[in-house]
Amino acid sequence: MKRKSFIETSFPVKEISEISAKEKNIRHGHISTLHIWWARRPLASSRATNYAALIPSTENIEEWNSIRHFIIELAKWENSLNSNIINKAREDILKEYGKPPRVLDPFSGGGSIPLEALRLGCEVHAVEYNPVAVLILKCTLEYPQKYGRPKELKEDWSLLKTTIKNPLLEDVKKWGEWVLEESKKEIGRFYPKDDDGSIPVGYIWARTIACQNLSCNAEIPLMRQFWLAKKNNKKVSLYPYVEGREVKFKIVGDGYEKMPAGFEPERGTVSRAVAVCPVCGGTVDDSTTRKLFQQGKAGQRMVAVVLHHPDEKGKTYRIATARDMEVFRQAEKYLEEKREKLMEEWGIDPVPDEELPPKETLGFRVQRYGMLKWGDLFNSRQKLALITFSEKVRQAYQKMIEEGYGQDYAKAVVSYLAIGINRLATYLAVLTRWRSDVLSFERAFDRQALPMVWDYGEVNPFSDARGCWDLEPMLEAIDHSSRINSAPTPQSSATSQENGGDDNENS
Repeated sequence: MKRKSFIETSFPVKEISEISAKEKNIRHGHISTLHIWWARRPLASSRATNYAALIPSTENIEEWNSIRHFIIELAKWENSLNSNIINKAREDILKEYGKPPRVLDPFSGGGSIPLEALRLGCEVHAVEYNPVAVLILKCTLEYPQKYGRPKELKEDWSLLKTTIKNPLLEDVKKWGEWVLEESKKEIGRFYPKDDDGSIPVGYIWARTIACQNLSCNAEIPLMRQFWLAKKNNKKVSLYPYVEGREVKFKIVGDGYEKMPAGFEPERGTVSRAVAVCPVCGGTVDDSTTRKLFQQGKAGQRMVAVVLHHPDEKGKTYRIATARDMEVFRQAEKYLEEKREKLMEEWGIDPVPDEELPPKETLGFRVQRYGMLKWGDLFNSRQKLALITFSEKVRQAYQKMIEEGYGQDYAKAVVSYLAIGINRLATYLAVLTRWRSDVLSFERAFDRQALPMVWDYGEVNPFSDARGCWDLEPMLEAIDHSSRINSAPTPQSSATSQENGGDDNENS
């Protein structure tokens, strides 16, 4: 009769839960930095449960306490690459089974469970049906371990050999920089510096509707609040004022004009789709607001620019100018040309024209405001940036092949660049918010939903601020994962798996 596993009789739930909660703040080397996956399990609990499920229970109280303490230490992030602790865990498992046990995860998702089983020396088979999850799994469980090992290169003109510590990491970095530079050469002019050298971190836009008071008909900038910076040591806000029948803005607060008495930046012009006109004080009810969007009668207006000077600390702000809008219109014009060109080359529209899911699906709320296709989630300059970066990634693959890279290896490198596009798209969207409390842009997927955002932020992908083209977190994840064994990651249905996932590989 098979002995019970340790997890069947005991498990340090409280301690592992606390360690897992802390993991949310880990960014260096963690696989969560590769790509969003909503159902990804914490690595700490995955490592602990894998181990506890594979070792036997004991009735000896001293042994029981020792195992329990070891599981807690094993779960800690700082011990994830601790050779002494990991090797002991592997030895304990081998002692029980005599050989690496076979672990099959037919619903691998973000890869936490199979990754931790690999770390513990198991023979792992990770299966997924969702193609996005398959890509994440390959970049977590297959490519780093297969291509991220140290490699010796001999120079043609010398007897000396050079050791590359992690070839995959170096090539992802190299070609990621190539994609960035090539994209900047082509469209960097649409994100110009200010005359003093300040770099635009991003632009703040407000959607607009017309006041429904026939005697007013002013353009209402829809903003949930007016704060630009709301920190203990710095408070800066947009201040709306009326000039004639037009709503204008100026910047007030620390370092700018004094904030007017009685002004409350928390009170914007819209809440729950109910808008208030700053000119006449009239109200537009929520159903009318939505109808105006659905009928194509809503617009948008660039309100402010967030800046950073390379020689100074912190961010500054200014009101958007006619020059800013002229540059944006130039980007719109160039988008039309580039979109037509790529459509001829690729045979598909480079801007996604597929319909969004039905409204209310999985937290989707934007359809009720006339956003019906995926391409509607981006403004013109954002579309231009995303299709340009996508084009450069495709060109990078062709250049790698021309330079003699193997197809499989080039595919691995370009997979990370493609993930870089996905990361970029979560910031280059009209659902990105400016966070006045942390002074940065928050990606569209800050939670598992796509709600309406009235005033949105447009990130400059060529700045050094959050939301730009940045593969550094991904490189750290590659480095971490490359120190673990590899596993096959077929795209397949869990119902069709035989022999632990060896069959039906079609990815």
